[in-house]
Amino acid sequence: MATRSLVSLSVAFLFVECVLAATYSSRLIHRFSEDVKALRVSRNGEVFGSWPERRSLGYYQMLVNSDVQRQKMKLGPQYQFLFPSEGSKTMSFGNDFGWLHYTWVDIGTPNISFLVALDAGSDLLWVPCDCIQCAPLSASNYNSLDRDLNEYSPSGSSTSKHLSCSHQLCELGPNCKSAKQPCPYTVNYFSEDTSSSGLLVEDTLHLASGSDDASNNSVQAPVIIGCGRKQSGGYLDGVAPDGLMGLGLGEISVPSFLAKAGLVRNSFSLCFDEDGSGRIFFGDQGVPTQQTTPFLPSDGKYTTYIVGVEACCIGNSSIEKTGFKALVDSGTSFTFLPSEVYETVVKEFDRRVNATSTSYEGYPWKYCYKSSSEKSPKVPSMTLAFALNNSFVVHNPVFLIYGNQGVVGFCLAIQPTDGDIGTIGQNFMTGYRMVFDRENLKLGWSSSNCQDLSDGKRMPLTPPNGGPPNPLPTTAQQSTHGGHAVAPAVAGRTPSKPSAASTEQILSQLCLVKLLLLLLLLHPLFSPV
Repeated sequence: MATRSLVSLSVAFLFVECVLAATYSSRLIHRFSEDVKALRVSRNGEVFGSWPERRSLGYYQMLVNSDVQRQKMKLGPQYQFLFPSEGSKTMSFGNDFGWLHYTWVDIGTPNISFLVALDAGSDLLWVPCDCIQCAPLSASNYNSLDRDLNEYSPSGSSTSKHLSCSHQLCELGPNCKSAKQPCPYTVNYFSEDTSSSGLLVEDTLHLASGSDDASNNSVQAPVIIGCGRKQSGGYLDGVAPDGLMGLGLGEISVPSFLAKAGLVRNSFSLCFDEDGSGRIFFGDQGVPTQQTTPFLPSDGKYTTYIVGVEACCIGNSSIEKTGFKALVDSGTSFTFLPSEVYETVVKEFDRRVNATSTSYEGYPWKYCYKSSSEKSPKVPSMTLAFALNNSFVVHNPVFLIYGNQGVVGFCLAIQPTDGDIGTIGQNFMTGYRMVFDRENLKLGWSSSNCQDLSDGKRMPLTPPNGGPPNPLPTTAQQSTHGGHAVAPAVAGRTPSKPSAASTEQILSQLCLVKLLLLLLLLHPLFSPV
């Protein structure tokens, strides 16, 4: 009797502890329940997405497939690194291609090459396809190309098949007339009137591994791509004429497909060198000594790569009230700061720079200066301060202006933007190995000259020659004589991704588990004899 009283008291205390720890409750719903099914019914009464009959063969096959995918992730990745089959190298062609970085990718069977822009601000990989309205693809239209660009056609690839409107990744599925028709897509980007639209297609993306084993060098990864039949805005003016690879957090992005298939870790890196070249590696989580800062949720969800800058520094001075949130986006050529932060930062830069102010027609920046071609101008250093004393020194805060006799001036390559979220663009990332660690939801960076990881060499943490990198851009892309700079922000919207569980929810779940375990242990004491 005393034992039962003590047990009852223990249960009572544990129950009170759980109630005090959290007051949340939740209802468990099976993925194939009628409740979930009701959410996927269209206006015509059709169900979008594969929906098996309960306890049927298809029902158990889908559950098994889901378990197989989870086991692949638990077993660890098959490869340390993956990169496009034509090589990990990326390149910038300057003003000719909107100042973005591009890489060659091979798609389909037989494989066809496409020169795609790299955009961490959007999700979809799309290429010009069965074109109705596309940019010119002939090399004669571009000063930097030595070969024509290609156009994709699903009918020309034996491994391609249209995604149906019933597929779970078909966002426009509810607007379809039939669940079986090809899934349409439309992506509107931040740049005014810039978009891509067409149909979603499943096909093979050809990659290579960083393994020394030649037999494992070739990797064929099934991905979903956009058959871009119609483009608008900047995509018709030379920005991404042969397609764009979205690297965002959405389920439809290439990094998401590679990680879900268990091919690599859920992370990737981009590296931009001062000579206009760079590297991309899927699965790269960086080096232990890199600096990091966490990604921040937007409206409670992790939808894109947003970080929190605590302060901006010019020279050795940290400027008050210059903290802001920023999208880290390789698809934006240059950097944007919220208007109030912008005004404070550029005025401090202007106060410290030792050069005569001027303006250059055709360039988008307000703070420009004259410079002698005989010696490089002295430019104040710029640093972004993050939490826990992590700092990001900006190697390339300015843009050089060239004349007939060489350098004639430079501009601070920052612009203001409305709202409270800025953009850390590609120019600020120069000289760094930028690691987008989606698995741990953090951004990492370390100084690098962008060596190839696939041959076993590690990218060094210090710039070449052991010295600090040149703070001024000296690349071919930034020395186009008489050229006009354009700053297309091609980063687009990304689909929502569920946010991480809150601390309160975790405490609640732990409490319930503890209570259930105790009740199970005590069951024999209360069983009738």
